[in-house]
Amino acid sequence: MILVTGGAGFIGSNFILDWCESESEPVLDLDKLTYAGNLHNLDALRGDARHVFVRGDICDRRSLRELLARHRPRAIVHFAAESHVDRSIHAPDDFVQTNVVGTFNLLMEAQEFWSGLGAAEARAFRFVQVSTDEVYGSLGEHDPAFTEATPCAPNSPYSASKAAADHMARAIHRTYGLPVVTTRCSNNYGPYQFPEKLVPLMIHNALAGKPLPVYGDGRHVRDWLYVRDHCSALREVLKNGRAGDTYNIGGGAEKANLDTVGTVCALLDELRPRATGSYRDLVTFVADRPGHDRRYAIDASRIQRELGWRARESFESGMRKTVQWYLDNARWVERVVSGEYRDWIVKQYGSSAT
Repeated sequence: MILVTGGAGFIGSNFILDWCESESEPVLDLDKLTYAGNLHNLDALRGDARHVFVRGDICDRRSLRELLARHRPRAIVHFAAESHVDRSIHAPDDFVQTNVVGTFNLLMEAQEFWSGLGAAEARAFRFVQVSTDEVYGSLGEHDPAFTEATPCAPNSPYSASKAAADHMARAIHRTYGLPVVTTRCSNNYGPYQFPEKLVPLMIHNALAGKPLPVYGDGRHVRDWLYVRDHCSALREVLKNGRAGDTYNIGGGAEKANLDTVGTVCALLDELRPRATGSYRDLVTFVADRPGHDRRYAIDASRIQRELGWRARESFESGMRKTVQWYLDNARWVERVVSGEYRDWIVKQYGSSAT
């Protein structure tokens, strides 16, 4: 069994779905079910004995200790995190608590559990710290892409909290020997993404005839990675990644935000045209957010060279799949936007779940 934290979130749920399509090994899914945790993401696994869900908090060390002792996972893939830059600007305390304190607690309990394993189990054990390219900071227009050797220079409370978690993971590995592997990915997009993020927000607003807000001049550049490509990279890292190392995971698709929004609009014009005009007519420029990184770019040559991984989806094919998924899953979007899924969580787990 492997333990996945944050398995009801966007990337975590896609990873579990991908895992269960590819592997027979069970997954222990630990999630606190905050606003971005949605068990409907995993409806396809209802009744599947390979998916074991436990509601819990990575900040609760006692519960973590009991969970590890009871289920004895051979690996931990750690997604659980607060992840939205805008939210981190308005409420940074939550990001420090979950991303820094929670990761520290999980690392220490994992180290204690790992130290009690037999020699063969201990050698095979892995802790995958799933991080972000945002820890590297911002690039200039002509700067080379981030490599694993690029120093961390975070510019938002979110990226600073993830950098702190990465440093703690490295320190626990170097000090105690816990076999940690860190991954840093570029901007993910795909099914089940909470509609506060750029791509699903543009799709939802466009279909509702609402403005499509674009920060600043819209020329902020991101490297886009289809979420299922990210999942396949993580499976490869878990299988063959070297303890103590870091692997950048990127889609090789640098796009200005305005161009990304334009791609979404063009696909919607084709797949769900408006009565008059183009969805591009809804683009509205808004004041830039504080500390907005100008450009991210990932050099993924190491994971390609050492582990043989490459992204399968191009930006165009991945974005087409994504837009089509949101069009085909209007009920999922409606539940999220209305908050109905939160009512379901209260029914299942009580008011303390919200």
